[in-house]
Amino acid sequence: MLPRAMSWRQRSQFKPRKEVSPLKKILSLALCITFFLALTAAQNLLMPKYMAESREGRLTGEYYQDSHRNDLLIIGDCEVYENISPITLWEEFGIPSFIRGNAKQLMWHSFAMLEDALRYETPKVVLLSVLAMMYGAPTRDIEPYNRMALDGLRWSRAKADAVRASMLPEESFSSYVLPLLRFHGRWSELGRTDWQHYFAKRQVGIAGFVMRSDVKPAGWIPPPKLLPNYDFGDMAWEYLDKIAALCEARGIQLVLFKAPSLTPHWYGEWDAQIAQYALEHNLAYLNALDKADEIGLDYALDTYDAGLHLNRQGAEKMAVYLGEFLKDHCPELIDRRGEEIFDRDWAVKCAQYHAMRAAQEREIAALGEVRTFFAD
Repeated sequence: MLPRAMSWRQRSQFKPRKEVSPLKKILSLALCITFFLALTAAQNLLMPKYMAESREGRLTGEYYQDSHRNDLLIIGDCEVYENISPITLWEEFGIPSFIRGNAKQLMWHSFAMLEDALRYETPKVVLLSVLAMMYGAPTRDIEPYNRMALDGLRWSRAKADAVRASMLPEESFSSYVLPLLRFHGRWSELGRTDWQHYFAKRQVGIAGFVMRSDVKPAGWIPPPKLLPNYDFGDMAWEYLDKIAALCEARGIQLVLFKAPSLTPHWYGEWDAQIAQYALEHNLAYLNALDKADEIGLDYALDTYDAGLHLNRQGAEKMAVYLGEFLKDHCPELIDRRGEEIFDRDWAVKCAQYHAMRAAQEREIAALGEVRTFFAD
């Protein structure tokens, strides 16, 4: 008999507890697992596949398939992943490199790409595209590009910080954690491509480079618009500073780069600011737009979209010039050809590259256009 002075809480301790049967435990666990798998399956189905269009949306995630033995990491937007051929850098100079880029990759995205990459490797040199300095803050028109850059990034503090930097006021952090919340409205838009490519993981880039061998000559380029202010935004400067500080802390040489693309226009006022920054921070800066003749670029032959990006031929020329520039300014970069582990890695990449090149050239000859967009 229980003492009357005992409290209700004390009395409850003497009551026999109901034991949950092993079968119920198994059923509860199975229900949780089923719910999680269903949620994951639905999310994967609704997520854009970046297979039929906006293929560069696959580039961020493709980095994780690499061997992560790169002496040179190239970071930026389309000014790098379509304008520089890592295969040429390897074949001509023995420089192992990878491009971490995406369409309209902003400076805070690039900082996240660098932070994320340093979890896997420490390159000797980072080449950073500076065109994105023109974007001083996230805006509605580039919100889809934020998603393309960040969806494929593995979760870490770097990604969480990049999400917060990229978010517009009306966006929620949870929509980046669970993209299902963002794409719930796509159920009515699902098509054949979503089902066909549900399990497909086709490779778009080769060492991060997106190949186009076709030609569309540059024609008339409209004169640049006058801007009310040519100063880069504070947020762009903040993240350039962060990239420079991170490279310095890790003993990495930072090189600034402007691609030789004719559009969008690169104003002299912008160039002067980058040149001054490089001078003040003792950084090398290559404005390849001013070196087009030295590079040997012919904008009637070396671009596939009228001067916005280089084609494969132009990217190979750019890589040869860049390799010579890096030899002069980055003594840490040595020729890795002849080292077995590098030769083995790059034999696979070179084979992919030349097979894709041959396929595109056959298509151009037979069809007048490129239809091979995947490297596998």
